[in-house]
Amino acid sequence: MKTEIILKDIHFFAYHGLLPQEAVVGNDFIVNLTLSVDITRAIETDDVNDTVNYADVYQVVKAEMQQRSNLLEHVAGRIAHRLLHDFPSVTSVDIQVEKLNPPMKADIHSAAIHLVLP
Repeated sequence: MKTEIILKDIHFFAYHGLLPQEAVVGNDFIVNLTLSVDITRAIETDDVNDTVNYADVYQVVKAEMQQRSNLLEHVAGRIAHRLLHDFPSVTSVDIQVEKLNPPMKADIHSAAIHLVLP
């Protein structure tokens, strides 16, 4: 059985970006995650210790989003690597980090990076 934990549309205000003003004014970001993890035991036991706690995952993502990076690629990679490290039962991370209204003088909703590890 294939099982996944999905966290959708997690909103953050953060200071990622190449431009100097992005470090000052910040921007809105949306993170979407799909974690491949065997939840078969949790289905039977109804015990959070037999799965990955969503609140713990959120705290990791929040901590990584608070660390400034120039590139969304770097942010997504840091989050994915940390989730794989901190939660050994997670076998893969599918993450999208989206910057809303990026400062590029274009009529654009967002720019995003999509990364799947491993």
